[in-house]
Amino acid sequence: MLEAAILDATIAELTEVGYWQLTMEGVAARAHTGKASLYKRWPNRAELVVAALRHHGGPPLSTPTDTGSLREDVLALLRRGAKSLNGLFGEAVRGLMAESLRSPEDTAQLRANMFTSRNRLMREILERAAARGEIPADAINPRVISFAPALVDHHFLIHGAPIPDEVLTDIVDSLLLPLLVSDPGSAGRGDEGRGRDASAPTDR
Repeated sequence: MLEAAILDATIAELTEVGYWQLTMEGVAARAHTGKASLYKRWPNRAELVVAALRHHGGPPLSTPTDTGSLREDVLALLRRGAKSLNGLFGEAVRGLMAESLRSPEDTAQLRANMFTSRNRLMREILERAAARGEIPADAINPRVISFAPALVDHHFLIHGAPIPDEVLTDIVDSLLLPLLVSDPGSAGRGDEGRGRDASAPTDR
């Protein structure tokens, strides 16, 4: 099947030349087809690479781990994501992230879909925690859902892989959990009182 041959060729090119040296021409040549066959299915390199990674990575995790604990559920998800960033997949993800920033007009759909599955899993984890009474339901919002994974991505972009487990536990214990169990309205009230004594008088 031509599509499978193209996706196999994409992985082979990624392995041999890396993301930034990968071209549609190179993939087409390796797959013994023309560029038109690639562009008919994928509008650009980024979309092609994502399709190849999905094809070779197997089916996505459909249900997040349920340990009965918000902390352990989130850590399980972050650890799985961090592990996947090792090796070829991680270097491809680094290239995709950089390209989404460099060419936003060409990767709008990619950026819209890149984190859909991960955010869905995180939302499910948080909603289960709310149902257990670990956190208030109104603490769950799009920014909170993407918060911890985004910090993992940031660490990966700056420091690369592997990501130490203490980084993941610190993100969860020092940042995410305090955010979720605090007054859910506090995040929307800005920085009033932060960095100064909340009991100090203010100018009228």
